[in-house]
Amino acid sequence: MKNPRFIYERRELLMSLLALPAATLLPPISRAQPTWLPASPPPLDGLLSVADFEAAARAVLPPAHFGYLATGVDDDHTVAWNHEAYGQLEISVRRFADVSHTDLGVNLLGTRWPTPVYLSAVGGQRAFHPEAELATARAAASRSALMMLSAAGSTGPEDVMAARGAPVWQQIYPTDDWEVTRAIIERAQRAGCSAIVLTVDNHWPRYNETLARAMRQDPRTCTECHVNNSHDFVRKAPLYQGVDVTHVKESTQPSAITWEYLDRVRGIVKGKLLVKGIMRGDEAADCVRHGADGVIVSNHGGRDEESLRSTIECLPEVVKACAGRVPVLIDGGIRRGTDVFKALALGASAVGIGRPQIWGLAPYGQAGVEAILDIYARELRAIMRQAGTPTVSIARDFVVARVPPTH
Repeated sequence: MKNPRFIYERRELLMSLLALPAATLLPPISRAQPTWLPASPPPLDGLLSVADFEAAARAVLPPAHFGYLATGVDDDHTVAWNHEAYGQLEISVRRFADVSHTDLGVNLLGTRWPTPVYLSAVGGQRAFHPEAELATARAAASRSALMMLSAAGSTGPEDVMAARGAPVWQQIYPTDDWEVTRAIIERAQRAGCSAIVLTVDNHWPRYNETLARAMRQDPRTCTECHVNNSHDFVRKAPLYQGVDVTHVKESTQPSAITWEYLDRVRGIVKGKLLVKGIMRGDEAADCVRHGADGVIVSNHGGRDEESLRSTIECLPEVVKACAGRVPVLIDGGIRRGTDVFKALALGASAVGIGRPQIWGLAPYGQAGVEAILDIYARELRAIMRQAGTPTVSIARDFVVARVPPTH
């Protein structure tokens, strides 16, 4: 795609978004009650779409916990645009095709997966459900889905892999203490993680205004399960247990990360190494040159930057730069099977979901995560049949940029 930014439609949408206060991008958190009581979620079998699960999660989660999950940076425009940008792409359907059998399977770094949708890293899942990552891992096992465990997970990789019954990918943050970085990578490798995912999109400071507003509306005392500094939140995660973090000042993103740092990580990762958070083609090519086995197009779900640049807009540029040498994955804003289809057509090898898995986990536990995965699979299979594509090896010309109406 020569012009992936879709400026002709985007300008109008951005102007309308910029005219709105941040609170209008998400339903307002109620200020009516001085105390908070969880509501009962609706019956699981009555939910039809991924969006339905967001409302169910909101009903059962405390305001601050939902705010932590929902928040972006500043006005949350990048969070919104991550999804809205998919609306600037149309699917070109083919009528004469044999779609009596559809295959959603993908080959990714030597492993065959029955679905291109994987569970991306989401930290602190015990804040959303008492079974935390264990319920997510069991859901991944029941659907044979790839799971990426967060460095800030509530559960260590050994227990997660026992629940999953198979290796998971371990996401890590770079730190400003190399011995800590080495220790957590070696811990993950000893546990049997099949890939290390170095995440490089978490620069501080960031201003999560939606979270700040939600915290003000939450009457509970949170110090028993949280600390004030997010870096401490990461350092206290199970992945860091037994690791001396005394000298770590920046545990989620050193302010001076360099290609030499990636070289050092590559030198100690024995298995697959992916770099998560890439939004430019030139950096993707450099990641490959420095030994990355895969690149993940991601802006942390819009949580860490207000760039107004969606991941789907960046995908064609990154795919072109990687030139088939490594798989390119994507996350951020994927809410429908049609979104998955579009990402695959633009060159993605797999598609990650973050917030949606928690929307399922919070109200329903393992069954909710399974239902989310089932919805994506059902919707993806449906659009594959409608478009005339029996496999997920979808040609680029099945997706076209929207053409503005002529007057």
